[in-house]
Amino acid sequence: MLPEKIKQVFQNLGEEQGDLKCAYLYDLSELVSHASKMREALPENCELFYAAKANPEAEILQALEPIVDGFEAASGGELKWLRQQLPEQRLIFGGPGKLDCELEAAIDLNIELLHVESLYELRRLQSIAQRKNAKVSILLRMNIPIGDINQTRLCMGGKPTPFGLEEALLTDALSVIGESTNIELKGFHFHLMSHQLDLDNHIKLMALYFETFKRWRESYAQNVTHLNVGGGIGINYSDPDNWFDWPRFCDRLSRLINDSQMQDVTIRFECGRFVSAQCGYYGMQVLDIKPSYGEIFVVARGGTHHFRTPAAQNHSHPFKIVHSRLTKEAVPRISQSRVTIVGQLCTPKDVLAKQEFVESLSVGDWIVFTYAGAYAWNISHQNFLMHEKPRVIFLD
Repeated sequence: MLPEKIKQVFQNLGEEQGDLKCAYLYDLSELVSHASKMREALPENCELFYAAKANPEAEILQALEPIVDGFEAASGGELKWLRQQLPEQRLIFGGPGKLDCELEAAIDLNIELLHVESLYELRRLQSIAQRKNAKVSILLRMNIPIGDINQTRLCMGGKPTPFGLEEALLTDALSVIGESTNIELKGFHFHLMSHQLDLDNHIKLMALYFETFKRWRESYAQNVTHLNVGGGIGINYSDPDNWFDWPRFCDRLSRLINDSQMQDVTIRFECGRFVSAQCGYYGMQVLDIKPSYGEIFVVARGGTHHFRTPAAQNHSHPFKIVHSRLTKEAVPRISQSRVTIVGQLCTPKDVLAKQEFVESLSVGDWIVFTYAGAYAWNISHQNFLMHEKPRVIFLD
């Protein structure tokens, strides 16, 4: 069931004068509670950074600031935005294809660590740091074989990708760093999988990261102290009740750290989706209900230009129905039916849920999509057809 306070906000919004509406609603108290539990469950030598790409709304960032250990940026724009919103926070900067001006900005904004993706980027950074007479601390992002670990639906390691360096190039990278007086290697960054739903699988991945880190530290006599293990914890949109058990994962992680003798290493997570997804809701009021060749289509205010997650992930997104409190006469209504929910766009791809069962529904009711707090509004093609933007509401 939707929390009552969420239901009431949408019902109140639907009673305002004017056309039918759509809106994003973020429950900041839920965000704070969930993020706090995540942070508290982590072993002592682990840190939690928030990947701002998941949702960079200022209110989201400011709610998380007292909880997380820092924030991760994946572009120069994110980097400047984070520093503007969080002047005193620890920032790290990663991602492929960094511009020279972004590398300069990272130095000028005094970020804590820069994640280097290639040999050429490393040489460019050295040149810029030398010119600015600056010292830059880095992690090398590495792409290593995964072995027999089961892959997730989105795998970025152990195969050709634009992300990170393969192990064959590590010696060359260490040589460049060794010849530089401006670059200090702090450790390594691994992020080989995303959308991880299997706890056992993720523990195996952590074990691979730990073994590789220790082997390289011993083989190359590097005094490295940091291991970034990325994020990648997924949301089970098709079965939201089947939730990744973060406390149990952290308990097993603690045992793995002790067994692997990794207590002296700062192990950093940079999670995004798993932190903010469940605090967000995208609500659409029903505009029309129409039959078409044996199927029923529900047309609602808004669409995938506001909420691209279902199209991007190719799934039917979970939703709840909030019935309008206004008296409705002579409007289309249905009961005990399977429906396909679409938006207002002039494309058959504007589908948010396909052939899902509803008890009852009529024009004016709200369809409220849950788990809409990450990779939603900020990844959507917002200007397509130039529809009005959704209302954005933050609940403290």
